[in-house]
Amino acid sequence: MKRSLDKEMMDLAGLPARLLEGDLKNLRTINRALGAARGVLGCLDGYVEENRMTGFSLLDVGAGSGDLSARITGWARRKGVSARVVALERDPVAAQMVRRLAARWPEISVLRADGFSPPFAPRTFDFVFVSQVLHHFSESEIIVLLKTWAGLARRGIIVSDLIRHPLAYGGIRLLTAFSRNVMTRTDAPLSVRRAFTMAEWRRLFEQAHIGEFRLLPLFPFRLFAYFPLKG
Repeated sequence: MKRSLDKEMMDLAGLPARLLEGDLKNLRTINRALGAARGVLGCLDGYVEENRMTGFSLLDVGAGSGDLSARITGWARRKGVSARVVALERDPVAAQMVRRLAARWPEISVLRADGFSPPFAPRTFDFVFVSQVLHHFSESEIIVLLKTWAGLARRGIIVSDLIRHPLAYGGIRLLTAFSRNVMTRTDAPLSVRRAFTMAEWRRLFEQAHIGEFRLLPLFPFRLFAYFPLKG
């Protein structure tokens, strides 16, 4: 299966707000069902334990509806660790959804901005986290993004995304086939086709030249990558 270069509906301008809101709500459900938070929570838990951290800051780039920012904050509360999470989201409809969610999570602040030019000083955050965002971009753009985020993080970059595979494509088509939201029915399978194989992800991360990284496949067809940085 070759990588698709077709744009997802989510990335097109002028779509009805209700359509995007419905899709992002569906993505919350899919994320929870398929364990989208498993990689980042496991990484943070191990890092906090190993380094005996009492708190951390995290930039969630392309936060969508903010569900993973909330999952991270909820985990930190249960862990007894203070968290400062900034949810960065370019789209105004998605940003407003995050704001509504963040009303219940004072640890989360919301900023509408572009991931290519985040308005922060170097090394502002302990971690930069990005989930299911990179596959929306070209290979050259991904390298630029990773280099940009490497300048913002003191401790590391955490990446979660999809792995392109025929079984993943068929599975998500079945899972979303009966959704009433046309964006969900269209974008969910297309996201898999826009993603990279494990070998392609590895080569792409190597080309970014931001240092060593740990790369793991997670069930079902999820990519987890961690780039440790020198603070």
